[in-house]
Amino acid sequence: MVLDVNFADKHQAEAHCLVLFVSPAAPAKTLDFEPSFLLLLFCLIFKTETDIAIIRVRVNEKIKAPQVRVIDEGGKMLGVMSSDEALAMAREKGLDLIEVSPKANPPVVKVLSYDKYRYHLEKTLRQQKKNQKRVEVKGIRLSVRIGVHDLEFKAKQAEKFLADGNKAKIDLILRGRERANISYAFEVLKKFLEAIKFPHVTEQIPKRMGNVISAIIGPKVQQPT
Repeated sequence: MVLDVNFADKHQAEAHCLVLFVSPAAPAKTLDFEPSFLLLLFCLIFKTETDIAIIRVRVNEKIKAPQVRVIDEGGKMLGVMSSDEALAMAREKGLDLIEVSPKANPPVVKVLSYDKYRYHLEKTLRQQKKNQKRVEVKGIRLSVRIGVHDLEFKAKQAEKFLADGNKAKIDLILRGRERANISYAFEVLKKFLEAIKFPHVTEQIPKRMGNVISAIIGPKVQQPT
């Protein structure tokens, strides 16, 4: 979903502000709120959404550069012309003039329907969201008295987490008199980590917190050859 925000604050009026987030619910809307209030409103209504992008876009008369490099609606480069000339051409076609590369010299603009531009932004965001892999931290619990079979089984479990691109947090729980032999507990955890054959890196070295010794490992990034 793309919300086109026209700020009430006149100092913000030099550009549209597009607030993008993925929602299957509604089409694009135009709202007129202060930015801080608007983002707070989004967070309250869409509590499960965390991916929000804010894009400032200059459109039509809000493009202040005296000259621009123009791309037409078919993607053809038309060259450099004055902003007034480019805007007149866009108006003649019933389209808008959108600044797509403001840092270029001169800025690059495209003749396009603004509604179509918002639609493509939303489509791009959805695709990025779909392709994005969220890294999770998976938990594995061990005991000092873990047997060989269970140790191998849980090592395989850790390898699966790593192969899926996730991290693994290993917690070795100390009970009763086991707390008196901490060095042995660290040896058990070390043995477990050595049993994990999938390439990995240690993100948190084994350390004790109360009755738990913990370590965190993550998949090792393979360097291209």
